[in-house]
Amino acid sequence: MSLHIRALDANDTTPFIKAQWLFYKGDPNWVPPLIMDRKKLLNQKVNPFYRHAELQMFLAERNGAVVGRIAAITNERHNELHQDTIGFFGFFECINDQSVANALFDAAKAWLRKKGKAAIRGPVNPSMNDETGLLVDGFDGPPVILMTYNPPYYQDLIKGAGLDKVKDLYAYMVYTEDWQNEKLARMSDIVKERNGVTFRNLNLTDKAQFRRDVETLRDIYNTAWEKNWGFVKMTNEEFDFLAADLKQIANPEYAFIAESHGKVAGFLLAVPDVNFCFRHNKSGGLLTGLYHLLTKRKKIRLIRLIVLGVLPEFRRTGIDGALYTEIARRAKRDNLIGAEASWILEDNEMMNRGLTHTMKGQLYRTYRLFESQL
Repeated sequence: MSLHIRALDANDTTPFIKAQWLFYKGDPNWVPPLIMDRKKLLNQKVNPFYRHAELQMFLAERNGAVVGRIAAITNERHNELHQDTIGFFGFFECINDQSVANALFDAAKAWLRKKGKAAIRGPVNPSMNDETGLLVDGFDGPPVILMTYNPPYYQDLIKGAGLDKVKDLYAYMVYTEDWQNEKLARMSDIVKERNGVTFRNLNLTDKAQFRRDVETLRDIYNTAWEKNWGFVKMTNEEFDFLAADLKQIANPEYAFIAESHGKVAGFLLAVPDVNFCFRHNKSGGLLTGLYHLLTKRKKIRLIRLIVLGVLPEFRRTGIDGALYTEIARRAKRDNLIGAEASWILEDNEMMNRGLTHTMKGQLYRTYRLFESQL
């Protein structure tokens, strides 16, 4: 049977997006994406990421039927910052057939070579600031918002195509009953009194104030994560693009800024796990997605801790712990069962230690990035 790898035009995103439905039939843990959101993410004229990046989509077809897909991605800001010549892959889906996976990766690698790249890394969809990593451990439930999900055999296909592990990313489940305790509360009170710490919710209603808050979050995010492996600062346009999306699902009680004696010190961003609603939206349609969001949102009992950032001059003051304790207090008040804290680099000892020892978090999912030379 003939196998054909077809390169898609940048504007031809619909068949690439809808191909994903072919690989998860009958899988109760898969959360269909909103087709409109995927189109916006892949739109190289709209998404500001593509002002310094490029993406090429490929479909694998056998006798006219789609049997796989992949995207090859360049990210020049990454290479400038890290002095690399790395290309990336993302949006990988494939039947359990090594020959199909090999053909997809061969196409992606060839395209990246033409772009002057010396290595390939992924999956990133389409960057480390978006959905990142392949799920390799913890397949017993649906993913939380903005985290990936895939069949277990994908890691074998990727390894079979010549890529090896480069970094693992951890996800922790932190249960409210373990998280919110008297000892942590007392320590947090001491830290807050010593450092004059107050918390201010992100303002979602006042446009001018929201704009100022977004600028504050961007500056903290870019500063706090600057030295992390693989991190690339987001441009103003990229951060605004992301903030506009998150604003649609955000709860201001779970997104707040910490100030020390009136000076911004850090922030915490958590969002309700709206995947609880969207897992029922089998078509990926916008109207049906809104229906499920409106009718099921009050039943959400989990949040995802996406970002906790403290500026360098406030590190080792305990303000990070005070932020954790404050979100725990709010989660308990709202009768949430807990939070997924994700993702954390496997070698980020401080964060991993804090989540396991202080927060009593349980490492329950692992995501992996793969790499090979071209």
